[in-house]
Amino acid sequence: MRAPRLALFLAGLWLSAVAQVDPVPTLSVTPTRGWVTQLFDSWRAPVPPRHLGGNLYYVGASGVSAWLITSPAGHLLLDTGFADTVPIIQRSVEQLGFRMTDIRLILSSHAHIDHTGGHALMKRLTGAQVLASAADARTLESGGADDFLTWPKDTLLYEPVKVDRIIADGEKVSLGGTTLTAHLTPGHTRGATTWTMDLADSGKTYRVVFFSSATVNDGTRLLANAAYPEIVRDLEKTFEILKALRCDIFLAPHGGQFAMAGKFARLDRGDGSAAFVDPEGWHQLVAGAEKNFREILARETTLQKP
Repeated sequence: MRAPRLALFLAGLWLSAVAQVDPVPTLSVTPTRGWVTQLFDSWRAPVPPRHLGGNLYYVGASGVSAWLITSPAGHLLLDTGFADTVPIIQRSVEQLGFRMTDIRLILSSHAHIDHTGGHALMKRLTGAQVLASAADARTLESGGADDFLTWPKDTLLYEPVKVDRIIADGEKVSLGGTTLTAHLTPGHTRGATTWTMDLADSGKTYRVVFFSSATVNDGTRLLANAAYPEIVRDLEKTFEILKALRCDIFLAPHGGQFAMAGKFARLDRGDGSAAFVDPEGWHQLVAGAEKNFREILARETTLQKP
C-alpha cells in the first residue's frame, strides 16, 4: 500500500471531494509503529493562536486542533491534543490574555491519543471537569487501552483520566451564556462527538460545526469486526446526522480537514470570521468521507464473496 493513501486514512484528513485515491484490491493494512510515530511527530509544531471571531479561539498545534470558547463564567476547551502539546495550548491561552484556571469544562471530538492524550494533564492544570459520551468515557478512563484500532498498542495509550459527566446525544452544555450541543457521531471512535454552537460576531450569527471525524483508519475492518461489530451501522447513522446539520462554519480535529492554512491566511489578512464561512466545503467534506467509507465497504464485501 502506498504511503500517501495510508497518510490520508491515518491522519483523518480529507483533502478534496474530487481527490482520487487509486483503488487497491486488498484490505487496508495496519501501519507500523515507526510510521505512526513519524506521523504524530509531524503534528506537534506550535502555531500562533488565533481569535476566530466572537468568543472562539484556536489554541492548538499545527496538526492537532484545540478550541477555546470563552465566557464570563469561565471557558470551555474542546480537545487537548497530545500530552506533550498541552504546553502549546497553555502558552496560547495565556498569550491571548486568558487564565488556564478559568477553563471550567474540557470536551472532546473523539478519544484518540492525538486529541485526548492531554486530558489528564489539562485537568490537573485547570481543575476543569471532563465531559464525554459514554463510549468515549470508557476509552478515556482506560487511557486508550480499549480502543478498537489494530495499530501497535503503545501508539494508542495515554494517561487515563476520570470523566466527570457523561454526555448524551442531543445534550446541551452551557456556560456563561454559550451553549454547545452534542451530536453523537460514532464510527471513528465508538463515542465520537460532533459539537455545534452559534457564534455571534460583528452583528452576525454563524452556525458552527466542530466535526468529530468519520474516517475509517487503516487496519480497521468494516465487516466481521469482532472488536466493533456495530461499526457499519454506526457510520451509516453518522453520515445521516452529519448531512442534516446546518452549517456556516465547520472546524475539525486536524487542520487539513477544514483547510486551516488557507483560512488562517485569510483571517490574518483581515477577513475576520468570514474567512471560515464555507457551507459548501462542509458538504464536500461529508460527501468525501462517506464516499471513502462506501468504497472500503464495497471492497470488503467483494473480497468476502466466494
